[in-house]
Amino acid sequence: MKIDLQDKVAIITGASRGIGADIAESFVQAGAKVVLAARKQEGVEAVAAQIRAAGGEALAMACHTGDTAQIEALVAAAVERFGKVDVLVNNAATNPYFGPMMGVEWPAWDKTFDVNVKGYFAAARAVAQHLIDRGAPGAILNVSSVLGLRAGRFQGVYAMTKAAVISMTKTLAVEWGPSGIRVNAIAPGFIDTKFSAALTHNDGIKKMIVDKTPLGRIGSPDDVSGLAVYLASDAAKFVTGATFVADGGLTVE
Repeated sequence: MKIDLQDKVAIITGASRGIGADIAESFVQAGAKVVLAARKQEGVEAVAAQIRAAGGEALAMACHTGDTAQIEALVAAAVERFGKVDVLVNNAATNPYFGPMMGVEWPAWDKTFDVNVKGYFAAARAVAQHLIDRGAPGAILNVSSVLGLRAGRFQGVYAMTKAAVISMTKTLAVEWGPSGIRVNAIAPGFIDTKFSAALTHNDGIKKMIVDKTPLGRIGSPDDVSGLAVYLASDAAKFVTGATFVADGGLTVE
């Protein structure tokens, strides 16, 4: 079966840079129309402009995914512009605290859970309701992390949210499967983006990661986006409730 997203409309959150922007561009190359969301309009507008310049269709919209009202508005705007939504990629995330768990302050805890868990669920539920109302199948893809599968030293709260995303993915796959809605997760390893720059641009930490990675390198956003295209496409029509690790083999041992 050909892997493409022809005639599909996809919402991608956290799409102003890094993994989200690369997924958006890959979706368009596969035939999709995309709705790009991030907190700052100028960020997603820049990505949308690049997509339009290359002949694709993109709507850019500022959306703070920790705010459920803004998520509802995002889905409504996508439907108004393109008539439907077929795919959701939950990718927006935050990680405001780096340090031991004993030192985390509650505002940082709340912000991390609001964006990384509540925001994912709110967006997934809004898109699922739209799909159910249409009587249409669809795909929801949650970007988790390998830190959702192992201890998150100095990133404990972030790691907990990513573990919650994996659990959420499984439960929603079971509940929404009868409606033809597939829900899967990707757990990237260390990917060279601005979000992870504190780790991947630190020579000592980078060497430690690379030395433990069988493929011998840090990942790039396009190491994730190809997998996202597959999971969003009809080629993965019998795949749901799964978490796909893209980490160069880091977590194998």
